[in-house]
Amino acid sequence: MIKSETVRQILDHYRVIWALGHAQSVMGWDSETYMPEEGIKGRAVARAEIAQLIQRFMLDEKFVKLIERAEEEKDLTDVERGIIRTLKRDLKFYQRVPPEVVKELAKVTSEAFVAWREAKEKARFDLFAPYLEKIVELTKVVAEKLGYEEHPYDALLDLYEEGLTSRDVEAVFSVLEPGIKTLLNRLESRGWPKRHPLEEVPYERQKVEAAIMEVLELLGYPKSRFRIDVSPHPFTIGITSPFDVRITVRYRGVDFKEPLFSALHEYGHALYELNIDESLAMTPVGTGVSLGIHESQSRFMENVVGRSREFVAKISTILRKHLDFLAKYTDDDLFYYFNVVRPSLIRTEADEVTYNLHILLRYRLERLMITGEVKVSQLPELWNDEMERLLGVRPRNDAEGVLQDIHWSHGSIGYFPTYTLGNVVAAMIYYKHGKIRELVAEGNFAAVKEYLREKIHRWGSIYPPKELLLRSFGETYNAHYLVKYLDEKYR
Repeated sequence: MIKSETVRQILDHYRVIWALGHAQSVMGWDSETYMPEEGIKGRAVARAEIAQLIQRFMLDEKFVKLIERAEEEKDLTDVERGIIRTLKRDLKFYQRVPPEVVKELAKVTSEAFVAWREAKEKARFDLFAPYLEKIVELTKVVAEKLGYEEHPYDALLDLYEEGLTSRDVEAVFSVLEPGIKTLLNRLESRGWPKRHPLEEVPYERQKVEAAIMEVLELLGYPKSRFRIDVSPHPFTIGITSPFDVRITVRYRGVDFKEPLFSALHEYGHALYELNIDESLAMTPVGTGVSLGIHESQSRFMENVVGRSREFVAKISTILRKHLDFLAKYTDDDLFYYFNVVRPSLIRTEADEVTYNLHILLRYRLERLMITGEVKVSQLPELWNDEMERLLGVRPRNDAEGVLQDIHWSHGSIGYFPTYTLGNVVAAMIYYKHGKIRELVAEGNFAAVKEYLREKIHRWGSIYPPKELLLRSFGETYNAHYLVKYLDEKYR
């Protein structure tokens, strides 16, 4: 797939950059799983130094000239064009954002994660606020340096979803907000269950872990390239895609569907990385193309597959084998337990109907933070007010409200809208295929995975997200599919 000698030279140089990124990934995974708390004192410095080193290698004059030379070559393959496109995007960041900003952002986010964890445990936003203030100010600098046409937030959106703008996000929410509110009113009148007794049932962690592993075996996860651990906030990381992909879940000891669906969600992410064409490994296009496309894979596995009646029928025997308290519950009971719909405080626990209203809240607050219209100190009260307006519930403390997500401690401002894009694309995949429920009913998960591999996974980052969607499905982010999916499912 690599015919150009110039591109070969680019990849030779890039191998060092990839190796440094590999080290960052391992350290990031360790920070959130096994690192002792005091370890952050050295980890923050090490990650900051590596971040600066990556920038230095990216800005190497010979490397930049090679990229510029390759960009002028004719008859490049799609893979070669993808490599140049992704490297040009990285160069834009490193050429425009000063090294001291990159270093400081890496350092403050490493420290902020520890501060956020303590602040959340104590439900005290004031412990995290000073770090968030620094992150917001640094992020404003990044947005200005990167440049934008209409809104500074667009520069940040583009970091996570190439080509995405506020206009795109507004177009999606202009369909979803009224559609979701209409559906919620209908569900209220139809008496759809808002609660289920299983939500209050405690469980033994080891038994739920065993059930989750057997469910993943049913789905056909590759044991030699995949591992699962525990962290305060579930996540997926491709250490070396597609050869070493890791996920985590969280166990609270009650309401077993939370760790089960966290595992399915993160497995969807992992499956994307595991199915990327092996020839792309350790290259700039050897990972998922964007967070929105990535989220579509996790939401597809978690909601479209995992919360379907067909999947419940496939896994109910496994669940009852490990969890004695399920003996008195039917498959219908499990289906309604998995699909309870009610306005809730916590995004990660939200049902698929109300989930996107949580994202709408965060999207609006982030835009206001970046323009300076909202100060960090105002966030808790504004968060609570907007939750009450959108969902009719109000957090009792900061842990239930503004502190619930880890993303701002990572500096990930502009990230949240990709969750909603993922839900939109997952619904598109469901309708474009047309027979997903039948395959799940047959237990033919290999066919489901092959469809996803062919349409999304194998391409890595060769094509930008909108082009990939056009090639595979004939259109981009069409929110009407999600409204249709939800309406039909909950009808």
